[in-house]
Amino acid sequence: MSIPTNAGGESASPTTGENGGESTSTPDDHSWPQADEPADERPSQPAQSTQPEQSAQSEPVTPVGQRQQRSSPEQAQQANHSQQTQRVPYSQEWQSQHPHSGGASHVSRASHAPPSQSSQPSSPQRRYESPPRPPQHPVEQGPAPQQPVERQSPGPDAWPHRSPAPPRPQPSAVPPAGRQAWPQRIGPDGTGEQQAVPSGGPTHGGPAHGAPAAHGRQRPQGVEGHHGPARPLGAPDTGTQAVVPADAHASEPATPTDPPDHESSAAGDGGRPRRRRLLVAVSVGVVLLLAAGVTLALPPVSNRLGLPWAPNAPLADPPEPRDVRLALSGASASGAAPTPQGVAAAIDGLASDSDLGELHGSVVDPATGQVLWERGADTPATPASTTKVLVSAAALLALDHDMRLPTRVVEGAEPGTVVLVGGGDVTLSSLPPGEESIFPGAAHLDDLVAQVKEATGGAVERVELDLSAYTGPETGAGWAPDDVPSTFMVKVQPAMLDGGRTDPKNKASMGQSDPAGNLAEEFAERLGAEVGGETKAPENATVLGEVWSAPVDELVRHTLVESDNLLGEVLARQVAAAEDRERSFDGGAAATLDVLRRHGVDVSDVVLHDGSGLSPRNSVPASTLTQVIQLAAADDDGGVKQLDEVTAKLRPLLIGMPVAGGSGTLAPRYDEEASESGRGWVRAKTGTLSGVHTLAGVVLTEDDRVLAFALMSDGKDQNKARAALDGIAAALRGCGCR
Repeated sequence: MSIPTNAGGESASPTTGENGGESTSTPDDHSWPQADEPADERPSQPAQSTQPEQSAQSEPVTPVGQRQQRSSPEQAQQANHSQQTQRVPYSQEWQSQHPHSGGASHVSRASHAPPSQSSQPSSPQRRYESPPRPPQHPVEQGPAPQQPVERQSPGPDAWPHRSPAPPRPQPSAVPPAGRQAWPQRIGPDGTGEQQAVPSGGPTHGGPAHGAPAAHGRQRPQGVEGHHGPARPLGAPDTGTQAVVPADAHASEPATPTDPPDHESSAAGDGGRPRRRRLLVAVSVGVVLLLAAGVTLALPPVSNRLGLPWAPNAPLADPPEPRDVRLALSGASASGAAPTPQGVAAAIDGLASDSDLGELHGSVVDPATGQVLWERGADTPATPASTTKVLVSAAALLALDHDMRLPTRVVEGAEPGTVVLVGGGDVTLSSLPPGEESIFPGAAHLDDLVAQVKEATGGAVERVELDLSAYTGPETGAGWAPDDVPSTFMVKVQPAMLDGGRTDPKNKASMGQSDPAGNLAEEFAERLGAEVGGETKAPENATVLGEVWSAPVDELVRHTLVESDNLLGEVLARQVAAAEDRERSFDGGAAATLDVLRRHGVDVSDVVLHDGSGLSPRNSVPASTLTQVIQLAAADDDGGVKQLDEVTAKLRPLLIGMPVAGGSGTLAPRYDEEASESGRGWVRAKTGTLSGVHTLAGVVLTEDDRVLAFALMSDGKDQNKARAALDGIAAALRGCGCR
């Protein structure tokens, strides 16, 4: 048997310049300060070196293009003493004003006078103080330092350089004139040790010949956490010597420092090395690269991106595409057949639940037609919305499944007048083309307007309305006064927008009080015309435009899944038209029964007053509902030609039913322990009125057999009664019923 089933459930809906803007051009030979100009008096100029001091071992060298100024040894000693008595604090502010201090020619300096003879106070803008130092023992000042160091007048190669510490030469080695002085390291005993600095061009990592030194962060010396002898941070190179604690020299070698970073020092960042920033950046980059690599190595990521190392990477070329038909697979009828005893054992106790009130129902094997279980199955009961099962079946049997319902506009009796003729399409969309309302595949009013404008050249002055397609009352017998308009029903008219809803995308929005009139007003407004009254279109009038609904089988599916009351009435009237009956409530009801009877359904005890099931006056036995569903689910190899034809036409009936816990009116149900086993396996039409609860459809058992059933209850509590009905259907799913 090839009944469509659902094996897994259906989806409920499946970076300023370095010098702060100053010129960075290379200074010429005349821009260097004279020996009598202290560098720290010109904070706004680039860092400059003072005139070389007199040495007992060498003569000072005159810079290129500058006259040498000599001074007596006494003057040099006095000037040297004056500079030596000045202590410079660890000041970031000084460093920000002297960006080129601390180059490769920097020398640690010390006072040759006792601290009490110091004449220069600390900078008032001190931002950073060195840690407390151990008591210092200044070196006794003599005519000259024990190991004088010759300061070279800056020549073409004298710009501060950044250089790693090279091999140290012998202390007696003094660089020739025209080359950079070697930095002096003073030991605890007052002796000095020179550190060689390469000459003849820029050092490794330093600027090119004749170009300013690039700014860089200076590593503080003598501060905890840094290597090298203690010296003032950013202090100018004055050629003086500083007393260095013995423990610092004993444990850490002297290292040349980098030129200060103007921007960083000015900002007060403590002069951290640029190298550290670079290391941090590199480290972050490495971490990010590693993180990205790990992420790309994860199977879910590599699989989704289709990377070559993905576990699911195809080992061969993809196969050629094949045509796929989206359809439910048929169930098998070759398994062990269920028995009445098996079914009774599975559901008898559940059927006696007091929450159901009085229960009428039946269970049938569509493959054989055998009745497996029944209780008051032949007693008529109020079907509520399961009435739509009968009407939909009649529509599928009487109408072409591809039939579409029209909405037309024709010429009126007077010039400039057009008539909007309703043909039963209540799904016409007010939304712009490309947007979909609650009715999939609906036509759009804008398309109709465009056709009429093109046909008339826009010369439309008046719009009249023809609603003659339907006759009789616009509400059904027994309907409650508040049923129309409501969130579930409007007047039954042959032309309207969005099923009469006020919100075309909300099926539960309030209905229009006059849906056809609303359509006429909207149509006239888009044409730039006025609205006239109701009329009858002239015979053989010229059609100016027309649009069509979705096909009948789609209308049936929507009617059943969403339990759309208005579409139920529309289908009944289309059946009446096919049966040459009046297109009204009565005509639709009579035509429905005629069609079902003609196709072998026992409708002798059926009473219908509408096609929606809103009327409490409708009366249908459970056996009739089961029989219709049985016909839709019958085996194709039944052997009876008429049955095969009926089954083929009724197949959309099963496809249109809601899926338990998955779609339509059954989407919020089957979530309790007693019924969750039926999720995805039960497909059924629901029905609810005050004191009426019905469920009719099919279920696929664990033995792969299809069972048709209809259950009708009059329980008082709606939620409890629904849950009890769902429990019975779920029990049919779980039983072998043998």
